[in-house]
Amino acid sequence: MRIHNFRAYLVARFTMMVGQYAMMLIIGWQTYTLARQGGMDEFGASGRLALIGLLQFLPLFVLSPFSGLVADRFDRKTVSRMTIGLQFVCAATLAWLTWTDAIALRWLFVVAILLGVVRAFNGPALSALAPNLVPKAILPNAIALSSIAWQTGMIVGPAIGGYAYDAEPALPYAIAAALFLFGILAITTIGKVPRSPITGAQRPIGQVIDGWRYVIHNRMVLGAITLDLMAVFLAGATALFSPFAYDILEVGETGLAQLAAAPAVGAAVTAIWFSFRPLKTNVGPKMLWAVVAFGVATVVFGFSRTMPLSLAALFVVGAADMFSVYIRQSLVQLHTPDDKRGRVSSASLLTISASNEGGDAFSGFLASLLGPATAVIAGGIGAIVTVGLWARLFPVLRHTRTFDPPAALRDEIPEEKLQEQVP
Repeated sequence: MRIHNFRAYLVARFTMMVGQYAMMLIIGWQTYTLARQGGMDEFGASGRLALIGLLQFLPLFVLSPFSGLVADRFDRKTVSRMTIGLQFVCAATLAWLTWTDAIALRWLFVVAILLGVVRAFNGPALSALAPNLVPKAILPNAIALSSIAWQTGMIVGPAIGGYAYDAEPALPYAIAAALFLFGILAITTIGKVPRSPITGAQRPIGQVIDGWRYVIHNRMVLGAITLDLMAVFLAGATALFSPFAYDILEVGETGLAQLAAAPAVGAAVTAIWFSFRPLKTNVGPKMLWAVVAFGVATVVFGFSRTMPLSLAALFVVGAADMFSVYIRQSLVQLHTPDDKRGRVSSASLLTISASNEGGDAFSGFLASLLGPATAVIAGGIGAIVTVGLWARLFPVLRHTRTFDPPAALRDEIPEEKLQEQVP
């Protein structure tokens, strides 16, 4: 925290995440309630949630290979400012439409597409920027602090979104717009950032291929990011919070906010713990067991019909997810050359988006066929099965004991350049 650039990055990440999750919660809620009020049953309304997830995922799927190259070739601060600015435009537009009672499913679908485009470029730029701000020796701690900002934003964002919507439907979007502006200002204060030039192919398409080739050939990186892809894709309980709050638990907007905040509280507690007591041993096996716990807690949530048990299960879901995310992000960042981090981050973002937005679409589609509760239970079981398969397909995950990267990656950016940022 003595490094100014990292402090500014942390503030920008936190404010952006609060605004983003407040906005995304209300988009899902408005989609589901508009569909229900329009005469659809819970199966049909769940299908509309699936469409929201699909519309966010498709732009990410198409653009992520190129957005990573943008993060490696252009100034990452500028890319971050532009993408946060586009999120401001989306939030302001939804605030106006909601305020004037002009909100409709078609506008929510359009904004979902725009958010998919924005996040395709925002994720690689921000992810690739963070490792350039601190010395490598404390990068796992910085990742934990960055995760705290992310997870705290996930706590505060849904809470603000749910309670603010209860007071005035347009208010969550207005708050999100203000937070995006603050995030832009914070990114602007970041000073000069050291980075490595791109090596290898000189043509853009060749550079894109180089990044993906690195991911495919590095079994550590490939195993870690695809494990998250499959587990979260299958166990997408968060996508179905709206039908749980509206139809199953019958707790309304405030209950929706509590459901959305519960996993983030568990994740934040875990991230805070790791920021003071970073994990050092048996990191691979612990990541696998964390995903098992994630799947078990998801199954419990699917069976629950009371708020206390649902919140407790979701707390464990978030804690287990943060445990695996902390290990995965540390391994991927430390095992990737700096000149490829944007492109590798875009590959990671693509898997995260496939698991989150793609998983939202899958969960919504499954819920439209089987019902929300059955879909959640089946997804949790699928996540548990995935761990067993990945432990066999990628034995390196079972045998990885520490975060230490290969010797060739330890001194890419001279340490004195990073230390110049410390006052």
